[in-house]
Amino acid sequence: MTVATETKVKLNKIEKIKAEKHGLDIKEELTKFAEIGWEAMNEDDLIVRLKWFGIFFRPVTPGKFMLRLRIPNGIFTSEQMRTFAEIIDRYGEDGSADITTRQNIQLRGVHLQDIPEIFQQLEAVGITSIQSGMDNVRNLTGSPTAGIDPDELFDTRELNQKLQDLITNKGQGNYEFSNLPRKLNIAVDGARDNSIHAEINDIAFIPAFKDGEFGFNVLIGGYLSAQRCAESIPMDVWVHPNDEVIELSAAILSVYSENGLTEGLRENRGKSRLMWLVDKWGMNRFRIEVEKKLGKSLYFAALQDEITLEKRDHLGVHPQKQEGYSYIGIHIPVGHLMAQDMFEIARLAEIYGNGEIRATVEQNFIIPFVPNDKVETFLSEPILQRYSINPTPLTRSLISCTGSRYCNFALVETKQRGLQLAQELDAELNIPDRVRIHWTGCPNSCGQAQAGDIGLMGTKAKKDGQVVEGVNLFLGGKVGKDAHLGELKEKSIPCDDLKIVLKDLLINEFGATTK
Repeated sequence: MTVATETKVKLNKIEKIKAEKHGLDIKEELTKFAEIGWEAMNEDDLIVRLKWFGIFFRPVTPGKFMLRLRIPNGIFTSEQMRTFAEIIDRYGEDGSADITTRQNIQLRGVHLQDIPEIFQQLEAVGITSIQSGMDNVRNLTGSPTAGIDPDELFDTRELNQKLQDLITNKGQGNYEFSNLPRKLNIAVDGARDNSIHAEINDIAFIPAFKDGEFGFNVLIGGYLSAQRCAESIPMDVWVHPNDEVIELSAAILSVYSENGLTEGLRENRGKSRLMWLVDKWGMNRFRIEVEKKLGKSLYFAALQDEITLEKRDHLGVHPQKQEGYSYIGIHIPVGHLMAQDMFEIARLAEIYGNGEIRATVEQNFIIPFVPNDKVETFLSEPILQRYSINPTPLTRSLISCTGSRYCNFALVETKQRGLQLAQELDAELNIPDRVRIHWTGCPNSCGQAQAGDIGLMGTKAKKDGQVVEGVNLFLGGKVGKDAHLGELKEKSIPCDDLKIVLKDLLINEFGATTK
């Protein structure tokens, strides 16, 4: 969709940039950008349009870009993992990778002059970064144990790949779905434990039986941001587990995109996510507009869904539905990896499994198809001394955004600070159950602070008359069955005082005792 600049509606800055030149239009210019260097680029191309290809300029690391990939359902191969490792290996200490909370992979330290060659490497192994940033549908999430979980209701892998092919035109770029009013998240779950965190997705398909037939109930509008945190709400729609998922997703995206201008979503980016359109219209009108786009009526939702289990993190050894095989979940502290680690994990997947690797929304990896008679040998591998299958309670469930080391929006350093605190508290306390601590460096909440048992959001605080790094404290977030967002309990805690605050909280609210 092309936004008409002559409209009387006042467009926000990003919409004006898109109206001047669409993000996908720079595809043929990428080689030129690589030749002239980032310093000589037009600022709108550098800061905004490169994101349509997953290339992120970071002011805190000028000249060292982040490259966000697309990994539908979080599943990739050892060959692809080795390619990721080779890409970041060339950058030495600057090169690293992160697993995201959308089962995705981000590569750090990348230089712009290498982008054409990097894209050739990725294309050769079937990976794209197209439409992974800005006003696009982000990485598609699904159950990390799709196709191997003995208790699953539906294998989501094929649906998510079809969705990606639709949204990105099979990785070539799709103008129809790449100029949304704002970013949008889609998730498809075939498990009973809400492995996708449906409540914080703009569109979520969750398992539900209707008249004895399996399909999906549809939730709409969930998201976390600095302006608002909204839990997804029922669309009162049920779809069959086939192309109806694809058709409904396309219709919702079209309604959202085509009405963004007339309904003011392209004027104020703080009020531009899908939920704002639902709020303005009401769900009944929204559903009617989607039906018009589809050209048919939709089924009403099943009376209840099949989210009946508490959220699993999939760490450790678990039997697969395929007899004689297990999948093994490996803990990757705060999802951060160096090249050598990635080479090692690729090796494990090839030697012991079928070469497949899966990322989880908890920022960990799963290696499936390990023959049961090889599990013991697998567990003796030296790398598992660093990446445990059964880490201590706080470290096990720690989630973190990028933090101020790489992100200019973050107000505090998150990954290393969060990991150090978790390890120290694990050493000092007996903690009876896992406690999910989510760190996010700023109110954009990429670390999903509102979803944690304990959520910590970066801010500024005062201590001894000085402005210091601090956090706002959230409590009560729940995932899995009966999921809901946590609430803000305390503001502006200096990070230097946080350990004692968390220690008291764990003892008084989570049953911990001192060792």
